[in-house]
Amino acid sequence: MRWLRETLIVIGAATAAVLLTALQARTPIDVPLLVVFSTGVSLPLLLRRVSPLTAALTSAVIALAEMAYLHRWEGMLVTMALFCTAVYHRPQRPGLVLVVSSCWILGILTTMGAEGVPEPASIVIMIIAPAATGFALRLHQDRANQTLRLQRAEAERVLAEERTWLARNVHDSVGHHLTAIRLQAAAARRAPGDAPAKQALQTISDLSQSALTEVRGLLRTLDEQPAAIQPGTADLERLAGRLTCADRTITVCRSGAGDALPPAVDHTAYRVVQEALTNAVRHADTTEVTIHLRQDDRGLRIEVFNNGAPAPAPQAEGRGIRGMRERVRLLDGTLSVGPVETGGWRVRADLPRERNAW
Repeated sequence: MRWLRETLIVIGAATAAVLLTALQARTPIDVPLLVVFSTGVSLPLLLRRVSPLTAALTSAVIALAEMAYLHRWEGMLVTMALFCTAVYHRPQRPGLVLVVSSCWILGILTTMGAEGVPEPASIVIMIIAPAATGFALRLHQDRANQTLRLQRAEAERVLAEERTWLARNVHDSVGHHLTAIRLQAAAARRAPGDAPAKQALQTISDLSQSALTEVRGLLRTLDEQPAAIQPGTADLERLAGRLTCADRTITVCRSGAGDALPPAVDHTAYRVVQEALTNAVRHADTTEVTIHLRQDDRGLRIEVFNNGAPAPAPQAEGRGIRGMRERVRLLDGTLSVGPVETGGWRVRADLPRERNAW
C-alpha cells in the first residue's frame, strides 16, 4: 500500500499547485502546460526518501523552467517542501541544502518581474524556512526515537529487576525450606523409636506445605492477583522452631521499642534472618544460634550470631548473600557478613524506617 500512498501524495501536490496558481492568476494561463509542469515538479516526491537532494534539485530545475512562463506559480511550494525533506533525511548536510536552496530562490527571483519581487524579509524567510523546518522536524524525530529507546531500556530494566526479585524470593523461600526438610529427614533417620520419627515427618509435612504456600503467593504476585500476606518479624519464632533440634538451639531476642515497622522493612528483616539461619544450619558444628532484634525510632538492627567455625572464604559471594545485600540496599540499609574475632559467624543488618535515616 505504500505505492498507493506515494501516488496520492504526488497527485495531491500537483492538484494543489494547479488550483492555487489558477486561483491567483490575474491573466489567462495555459492550463495544459500548467498541469504538465505541476506534475513534473511533484513527481520527484517519489524519490524524497531514496535520494532527497536529487529529488529537490530536479524539482527546482522544473520550477525554474516554469517560472520563465509564469511570473507567479504556487508549484514552487512543492520544491520548497522537497528541500525541507532533504534536510530531514540528510541532517548531516544541512549547510549544503541551504546553499542550493538559496541559489534556487535567487534564480526564482531573477525570473520574476520587478513587481513580483517580495520584500527583503520575505526573501530571507523563503531562503531559510525550508532548511530550518526540515532540521527542526529531524530534531523532533530524533528526540522521539531517543525517548522510545529510553522507554524500552526502562522496560528491560524493570523486567530484569522482576526476574531478580523472583529468583531471590524463590531462593530464600524454597532453599530455606528444603534445608530444613533435609535436616528433619536426617534427624528422623537417626532417632530411635517411632515417636521422634513421626514428629520429624510431621515437621517435614508442615515445612513442605509452608514452602508451597509461599511459592503460590509469588506466582499470584506475578499473575497480578492479590498477593498472599508476606511473613515478617512476628514469624521469626516459628522460623527458628523449624530449625531447632536436639543438637542445635536457636534463640530469638528482642529489645527496644517503636511503632510498627513498615511492611517492606518487616518482610526484608524476615528474609535476612531466614537466609542467615539457612546458612548457619548448613554447618554441622553449629550448636547455638542467637537472633537479636533491636528496634528504635530510626529503624531495626538485626544480628544473627552462630558459634560454628567459619567456612573457607569463597572467591565470590553466593546467591544467598547477594540476595541479602540487594534487599538491604533497596531500603538504603547496610549489611555486614563475616567471622567474629572471638569465634563464630555474624550477620548484621541495619534497616531504616525511611531512606537515609541512619
